[in-house]
Amino acid sequence: MKFDQRALRFCCGGSCLVGIIDVPERPIARGLLVITDAAQYRVGGHRQFALLSRTLAGRGIPVMRFDHRGCGDSEGAPRRCDTLDDDIGAAMSEFFMQMPEMKEVVLWGLGEAASAAALYAHLDARVRGVILLNPRIDEPEPEARPAPRQYYLGRLGELGFWKKVATGNVDFAASAAALRQHLREAATDNTVALPQRVLAGLSCFDGQMLVILGGADDSARRFDQLIGKHELKCRRVEIPLANHTFASREWRDAVAQVAAHWIVRW
Repeated sequence: MKFDQRALRFCCGGSCLVGIIDVPERPIARGLLVITDAAQYRVGGHRQFALLSRTLAGRGIPVMRFDHRGCGDSEGAPRRCDTLDDDIGAAMSEFFMQMPEMKEVVLWGLGEAASAAALYAHLDARVRGVILLNPRIDEPEPEARPAPRQYYLGRLGELGFWKKVATGNVDFAASAAALRQHLREAATDNTVALPQRVLAGLSCFDGQMLVILGGADDSARRFDQLIGKHELKCRRVEIPLANHTFASREWRDAVAQVAAHWIVRW
């Protein structure tokens, strides 16, 4: 399928952001927003984003990729992955303005950008899916503030606790409501360690989740252990031997095919 490209400039917090949209000739109603990982450079891992966008646009999927503040061609000071909500929100608004026929969006992120996507997704009802590649959650852990939410976060993977819920030994409605509220609070609380914030954000996200892991990446291994421990419901795909940025053509093509099939099948 043929597609066109549009270069964009839009604003966030007084800074000018730069993005590109690949627009298919016959776009489907579900688009993909690619969040840039500031640690990469144009001819390295970020080249994958351009090639991915062209592949997906050829399948009818509109794709927008953009540089958040302090990254690439956009203005502003460098930002941590847990401070990108406004940038992603501004890009979402621009994406829907450019593609008025679009109904919903899947967020895509690699490394720190995957963590940013996980923290944002539950905040925006227009986001119906996330694709997370080798999420990087290695941040110094701040001293967590004692609060009931820590209790609930710690029990996400305990089957005994949920058996009590199922047998009526715990007030299900009250517990579920309290859990969801504490998860939302934890996901936006910068006194909570980043891995737990990411886990909380994904746990209260109602959409679809695809996690793509490189078999040779340490970040992928740590994230896989985290979601396994807490039994997070998601589609998990591992690309054997792939590194953090899926740098080879074989790995890149495998990622694109998995993503394209997943986006159009639900």
